[in-house]
Amino acid sequence: MSEAAPTGDELVRVLATLANPHRLRVVAVLVRERNYVSRLARELGISRALLQVHLRKLEAAGLVSAHLELSEDGKAMKFYEVNRFVFTLTPEAIAAAAQTLTIPHAVERDGEEGSRS
Repeated sequence: MSEAAPTGDELVRVLATLANPHRLRVVAVLVRERNYVSRLARELGISRALLQVHLRKLEAAGLVSAHLELSEDGKAMKFYEVNRFVFTLTPEAIAAAAQTLTIPHAVERDGEEGSRS
C-alpha cells in the first residue's frame, strides 16, 4: 500500500476493516512475524474458519498478503504477513478523501450497504 493520500473509498474500506477487534489482533500478531493459519489461530484463540474470514477481509483491504510455501513434509502452508501501511487521519485528510468518494452515501460495513437506525 502506498503512502500517498488514500481515496475516500480506500479510507472507508481500511477503516471498516480495522473496526473489528479480531482483525486488529491479527495485525498486531503479524507485525511481530509472518505466520500460517493454524498457528495464528492457536495464538489468537479463535477457530481457523473465523480467522480465515478475517484474513480475507484484511487481504482484500490490502493490509496483509499471503504466500503459499511447502513445509519439509511437502504440505502446502499459507503464510500471512502485514503489508506496510501508513494512514494519517486529520480533519483535512478526511475532507480531501471525502471529495473522492464513489461509495453511496449509505454506510458500507463488511459488505453490507444501508444505514442502521
